[in-house]
Amino acid sequence: MIEILTPAELVRARKSGQFVATVLRTLQARAEVGTNLLQINSWAAEMIAEAGAESCYLDYAPSFGRGPFGHVICTCVNDAVLHGLPHDYSLRNGDLLTLDFAITLNGIAADAAVSFIVGTPRDPADQRLIDTTRTALAAGIAAAQPGARIGDISHAVGEVLLGAGYSVNTEFGGHGIGSTMHQEPPIPNNGRPARGYTLQPGLLLAIEPWVMADTAKLALDKDGWTLRSATGSRTAHTEHTVAITENGPEILTA
Repeated sequence: MIEILTPAELVRARKSGQFVATVLRTLQARAEVGTNLLQINSWAAEMIAEAGAESCYLDYAPSFGRGPFGHVICTCVNDAVLHGLPHDYSLRNGDLLTLDFAITLNGIAADAAVSFIVGTPRDPADQRLIDTTRTALAAGIAAAQPGARIGDISHAVGEVLLGAGYSVNTEFGGHGIGSTMHQEPPIPNNGRPARGYTLQPGLLLAIEPWVMADTAKLALDKDGWTLRSATGSRTAHTEHTVAITENGPEILTA
């Protein structure tokens, strides 16, 4: 399903996006050495309840996970990159943490992710990973113009990731979003330009470059959800929900 939002729905989408941005900013500020991943999940759940929003993850049970997910945020540490199931782990100095958060507020979903280093950075390569996903996201958003194609976004993202020397996994990527979190069209993190669905005003997209330091292969954790680098290398993941407008892309979760 591909949804095209009305102007009134886009107003609601902006509020959803602003809430997601606020939660991620708050959680990043609170996450420090010694913070437990389960505490981060509890903080997120409290903010969801206070806002009258609904988690997109709590009852999420897709074919690729051992569902339901049962938590309201994905927490990925170091070699974990996607669908990180919060568990009893206290953050350590130099950990590379990714928070991926999605909610529905007033009937419209928003989805975003941020990667950052907890405490004192240990290796400049970690920040390079993070910076590369941010640069790739900016390139993908710049390509998300009305009349462009999904392949233009994928190509722009892939050019940055590959140009930085990383391999690109296309099993999981960005996606359409609207009244539900995961919709058509899929947005792989590499692709051919001028291919795929034509972007039009009112379309919402979650664009999410992610990368692993030395591989494109994933390994599934025994928890049935968390996807890790197959080599144990560090990872990073950055995501925004973007609205296609007549004047170009609008970042809703900035």
